[in-house]
Amino acid sequence: MTSRARHAAGGAVLAALLLVALNMRGPITALAPVVDRISADLALTPAAAGLLTGVPVLCFAAVTPLAAVALARAGTTRMLAAALLAILAGTLLRSFGGTPGAFVGTAVLGAAITVCNVGVPLVIGRDFPTRVPRVMGLYSAVMNGGAALTTLGTAPLADLVGWRWALTSWGLLVVVALAVWARVHARASGGVAARPVPVADEAVPDASAPVPGPPVAPAVPSVLRRPVTWLLVVAFAGQSAAYMGTTAWLPSVLHDEAGLTRAGAGAGAAVFQVLGVVGSVVVPPLLARERLAPRAVVVTIAACWLALPLGLLLAPGGWAVWSTLAGLAQAANFVVVFTVVATVAGSPAAARRMSATVQTVGYSVAAVTPSALGAVHDATGGWTGPLLVVAALLSTMAVAHTVAVGALRRA
Repeated sequence: MTSRARHAAGGAVLAALLLVALNMRGPITALAPVVDRISADLALTPAAAGLLTGVPVLCFAAVTPLAAVALARAGTTRMLAAALLAILAGTLLRSFGGTPGAFVGTAVLGAAITVCNVGVPLVIGRDFPTRVPRVMGLYSAVMNGGAALTTLGTAPLADLVGWRWALTSWGLLVVVALAVWARVHARASGGVAARPVPVADEAVPDASAPVPGPPVAPAVPSVLRRPVTWLLVVAFAGQSAAYMGTTAWLPSVLHDEAGLTRAGAGAGAAVFQVLGVVGSVVVPPLLARERLAPRAVVVTIAACWLALPLGLLLAPGGWAVWSTLAGLAQAANFVVVFTVVATVAGSPAAARRMSATVQTVGYSVAAVTPSALGAVHDATGGWTGPLLVVAALLSTMAVAHTVAVGALRRA
């Protein structure tokens, strides 16, 4: 195969991968702009509504080990296709299954997206071993783009067709992703397009590219005994909890505190997601520059992130500025956390174990955050308490992350 053909094949794989990423946050963030309508229709309390938005993140924490086993046994190609089908099924059940269906369908969505959370980075490491930071940035950018799209579009759609059909309409993106994914990998398995060579370090077997023999895994020191692991756990817990809490309740805060209409609040919250696309692609090159100290980058990101809760408390009328700063910061911080993991772990196997630890604990904290913020709002009758909680999470994140990036100099 010529280099041009190999480049085209790699581009097709990347396009299919990014279409999968487009559906990895959008189904979750689509709830926030219509959560009040869903709560009224299904008679949910604020805490129950917060739990509904937190179920997918709970799945991220609980289902990750099972997802890893399933990917190892069935292969990434089949499992990611099955995950897309499950996202579509969960979307339909959430919309049309009543109150039980809303929670069960959301759990199905969360479990399916967990498979993608684990599988997509494996595909990136396997198929793009020399371009991991760049492709990881694109992956994060597209995830944020999908979140922005559903945050911006769900409320206007709900005005036209109701919240059930508004949420269901995003299933069309899943259908497109599944069709492209199946076509690209059917061609690859048929020999039309060559796949990149897998990385032989505890590689996940793929149905379309079987590994001839079992790789020999090197001995890996326990990541649980490394202080940097737990610093990253705290940093990611603060990051993911603040992100999920903000995603769940920012439209309501903008409506209640900044006086925006429901549609306007959804559009305002979309700014937070849209700017995440920029943050995902800008920060990786900055980290690669030797003149920029990693700690300076992390402190700047933390300050921008904190601008949202503090700004909404002190000057809610400036919500556009605060959402812009925090949107850039939240995606950038996600990329930085896992860049540190990949850099300081010492080996691909250790990186996967460190990443699993960071994600499991971090997403466990994030899973309960929307419900906890809803309960605080219910108890206090306002948004001051929830915003202070978010600010506290981000402050803790900033301290832990600033210390953790010191390990980059020793890596």
